[in-house]
Amino acid sequence: VQCNYSISSAPKVKTSVVSRRKTDMTFRRFSGRFMPAFSTSFNLSRNFRSDAALEAIEIALEEKVPNLVLYNYPSFSGAFSALFAHLYHSRLRIPCLILPFSSVVPFRVEDLCLERFERCYLLDFIVPKAFASTISRKSACGIICFDHRKSAVSRIGSVKEDNKRFKINVDIEKSSSKAVYRYFSSKLTDQRSSEGESLSLLDVEDESRVESVLDYIEDIDLRRWRLPHIKSFSFGLKDWRSRINCITNPYMYEQLLRISSADLIANGDSYYSSRLIDAKKLVKLNKVFKIRLGRGFYGECLGMRADGNHELSDELGKLLSLQSAAAGLRPIGAVTFMQRNNLKMCLRSIDDVTDTSQVAKAYGGGGTSCSSSFIIRMDEYNQWIAKNPT
Repeated sequence: VQCNYSISSAPKVKTSVVSRRKTDMTFRRFSGRFMPAFSTSFNLSRNFRSDAALEAIEIALEEKVPNLVLYNYPSFSGAFSALFAHLYHSRLRIPCLILPFSSVVPFRVEDLCLERFERCYLLDFIVPKAFASTISRKSACGIICFDHRKSAVSRIGSVKEDNKRFKINVDIEKSSSKAVYRYFSSKLTDQRSSEGESLSLLDVEDESRVESVLDYIEDIDLRRWRLPHIKSFSFGLKDWRSRINCITNPYMYEQLLRISSADLIANGDSYYSSRLIDAKKLVKLNKVFKIRLGRGFYGECLGMRADGNHELSDELGKLLSLQSAAAGLRPIGAVTFMQRNNLKMCLRSIDDVTDTSQVAKAYGGGGTSCSSSFIIRMDEYNQWIAKNPT
């Protein structure tokens, strides 16, 4: 019997049995019934509240599945949290339904039928106040939330007021994925297998590798960017974003277990190197000119237009920052391009002292000291480049 029920295929753990038919569809058995692990042909924009997801909820209710798990999509903390929930319930042979939750195409309260579940986990997000209010009136289901965002802190009070059954775990110093990992690991440690053996969430050979990935994800989630090669890791991780929907990817759990931070860093290094080569070619081929930041109030730096190549704005800005410093100007690179009928300027600096966000904030934008951006009017932009020779 497949104990951890979701509409994605489970990883090869001892408590899972997957039955496959000789077709393009994969079928899974739950309480004596075979259910399709739906193929990847669905339109991605509809998959969060698709017929497949709604049917999975309906069948889980028919089978009296006690636990519902919703994880934030497209968040890596959310996806890894879903993995840990999956492993926990699989180890203990407790049925649960796991689905991605997107704020773009969210489930409605009535879709979830929470009054018929015993427990619902919200992994890497807290529901809006209106959602919580509706739940409190209609359901006795226990809700357990995990989040790490500062914006979640302001919503804690209002959510708790509406529903005393909410157990909210928000720690802005720890990523949601780490909090969920420790939560389910601790719960599992207190349990014993049917043979009386102690249980662990991860196998020994997976533990250090997965924990390393969690460290890097936390470094990104908390915007610290301190770990070695964290930028390369971030680049390498981007390719995985399309795979962390358990509806469209029936092998998500297996794949997440195999992710290695070393492999992601290596892939990220290769990706970054190719982008840097492309950026250097663009700098050579395009006109680089002086920009009077704030009409000169913030000094001068080098800049260029990058229409059609805005995806390289970070690399271009850093190269221009170096050239600008070498030319005796402020160590800032300004990259400008059209985006959705607006003129956008991105500022980059590799200098630890220079704060590019001062300029961006003065013009309604924002960012960090080394990376910021803002929308600028064309007439204002022309004033910034007016003294350049034609």
